[in-house]
Amino acid sequence: MTRTALIHHPVCQLHDMGEGHPESPQRLEAILSRLDETGLMQRLDVREARLDTAETVRRIHSDIYIEQLDRISPEHGLIQADPDTLMGPYTWEAAYRAVGAGTGAVDAIMAGEYQRAFCAVRPPGHHAEPDVTMGFCFFNNIAVAAAHAIAVHGLKRVAIIDFDVHQCNGTIEAFESRPEVMVCSSFQHPFYPNSHWASEHPHIVLSPQITFATADDLKADWEARWRPALLDHQPEMIFISAGFDAHTLDPLGQLNWQTADYDWITRRIVEVAEEVCEGRIVSMLEGGYHLKALADSAEAHIRVLLET
Repeated sequence: MTRTALIHHPVCQLHDMGEGHPESPQRLEAILSRLDETGLMQRLDVREARLDTAETVRRIHSDIYIEQLDRISPEHGLIQADPDTLMGPYTWEAAYRAVGAGTGAVDAIMAGEYQRAFCAVRPPGHHAEPDVTMGFCFFNNIAVAAAHAIAVHGLKRVAIIDFDVHQCNGTIEAFESRPEVMVCSSFQHPFYPNSHWASEHPHIVLSPQITFATADDLKADWEARWRPALLDHQPEMIFISAGFDAHTLDPLGQLNWQTADYDWITRRIVEVAEEVCEGRIVSMLEGGYHLKALADSAEAHIRVLLET
């Protein structure tokens, strides 16, 4: 059994954007309850996400943007940061804990404490651009973690794999001009956020999927494009933006992935990680809004990280 960490913090469940908002605290509750019920929690190395700093976040986000979020963070009620993204009294800390989960995972993996980590945190991150809050995201957690691995641990090449139903516009915005960071992304198209869905950069490998597509197209793309590109890039650590909203039951997406597809893609990523970077993987929760489908898919994903 591979030593795998689960990184979390209770404040991530206190971040609440209001009744009826799809990015709800119940998302984490569904995942954590499933891990308890199945006994997987007892087999994971459970760690608390640290509170990170503006200095770390600054590797991706601008000073002005960070200061703006600091200023509008409310003591009571909700403040609209974006048409569908709100800040409450616990959002600021939850956002810095979500970042800390990723950077802490990088540090612990590089120190040999464990080989892989799943960061069960929210708010999610992959839509956040250097100066823009959007799509339920404040800080780009996965981008900050990847930048931390390069800046602090001296890694020369890393890769980010994103299989959320929505395009990882913020991640691409952060690394489009940085070829040391390969980004492989599958997503429904045309669909929100309707940007960054095409790139001429060889280190940005994109797989847009038409509405109602199954995972079969991605499986073909994995063999034809993703795996060869990753093997050629030789990343020293692999990061996963683990969005589970391509599932056929998800209300915010229109793709027809099945739970077993998350097992499949995770196994393929692990195989490459074992081949090129001693199995080092940091996975961070992004989307997934049907609670049972989310719990099913996250369980499949974490089980592979733990058992392979």
